[in-house]
This record gives sequence, structure tokens and C-alpha cells, in this order.
Amino acid sequence: MRSGLIAEKIGMTQIFTENGNQIPVTVLKVQSCTVIAQKTETSDGYNAVQVGTKPVAVNKLSKPLRGYFAKQQQEPCGRLKEFRVDDKNMLNPGDVLDVGHFQTGQYVDVTSTSIGKGFAGAMKRHNFGGLRASHGVSVSHRSHGSTGNRQDPGKVFKNKKMAGHMGARRVTKLNLSIQSIDVERGLLFIKGSVPGSKNSVVYVRDAIKKTQTN
Repeated sequence: MRSGLIAEKIGMTQIFTENGNQIPVTVLKVQSCTVIAQKTETSDGYNAVQVGTKPVAVNKLSKPLRGYFAKQQQEPCGRLKEFRVDDKNMLNPGDVLDVGHFQTGQYVDVTSTSIGKGFAGAMKRHNFGGLRASHGVSVSHRSHGSTGNRQDPGKVFKNKKMAGHMGARRVTKLNLSIQSIDVERGLLFIKGSVPGSKNSVVYVRDAIKKTQTN
């Protein structure tokens, strides 16, 4: 298990293969990611590296963060993320990672916060079919119907699919393939859609369930 990268979602576009096939891709911008600190099995109980990106001025940070970066002897960063790694893939503080960390055809897992949809009904949030268009139903065509069970147990069970806040949750999409890499501009072209809105922070790591390449 290797370290991942911190990226920024630029948007979606399309690329064409030599055979003329159209492939929708999401473009991710990866700035240089610096290893800030490492966690080891002996001192912390697990192996991981802390990666930072987006350098910021010292006066933009809180006093605890200033002391933390000073202790690590690293330049302050506006974004930090910890990735679990194996012993053989441990990195030293100060090491720099870029898009060359990945290769074309590799499968990756992408994590981000999904776009918030606000308060949504059961039909939009859970794909309910709604009630009948006639036969006694009036006004409540888009309602979710009954939620309880008479007198026994006489309550609504937890996790019942109902209307509520939709989106704005941490989502991970697995087994997405990298179609192309632009090392000069620091761009990753990943097949398909990626959770999150434009300019949102995205975390990219090696796929844990699928490691073979195309």
C-alpha cells in the first residue's frame, strides 16, 4: 500500500482513442505534495505518511499549526492528509510527490465530498416510485407512504428511508482507471465521474480491490 496524493477537481472533458472511441474523463490538478511527517508502528501503532500541499504564509495559520510545522521543520501547508502505507513504501519527511507517482492504465480510488442537494424528498433521495396518480390519492403523490407498523412495535425504525438532507457526504469511488497523465501541467485524466464539485479537494490513492492495469 502506497501513499496517495491530494488533488483539485478541475472539471470534466472528453478524450478520443486511436480507434475514435470517445471516453469521458475527469481532470484533476495535482500540485507538488510534500511529506510532512510519518507515523510508525513503534511510536503510533500504525504506518502512515502525512502529505501536505498548497503552501501558505505563516501568519495565515493558527498558533498550534505554526508550532507543528516548526517541529517537523517543514514549510506550512494549507491542506494535510494522512495515508496508510506499508513498511516498504514508507517515505521520509521532505520527499516530494507529483502526478508521476501514478501511471497510465492504473486503477485508483478517489475520495471527496459529494455535491450538496439540500433537503430532498424520498423520490429524489432514494428513487422511490411515489404513490398512485389516481384511485383515492390526492395532493400526496410524491410522498413516501407508510413508515410504521401499527401498535406493535409502534415506532419508526432507525435508518428508515425518508426525506432528508441529500448529498454533502464523504464518497469514495473505487476502481477508476487513469486514461492519461500530463506531467508538465500536473494533470490526471480519470475515466468517468469523480465525486465533488469543481475546485473541490480530492484524494487519490492506489486501488485496494483492483491492482491490475489495462
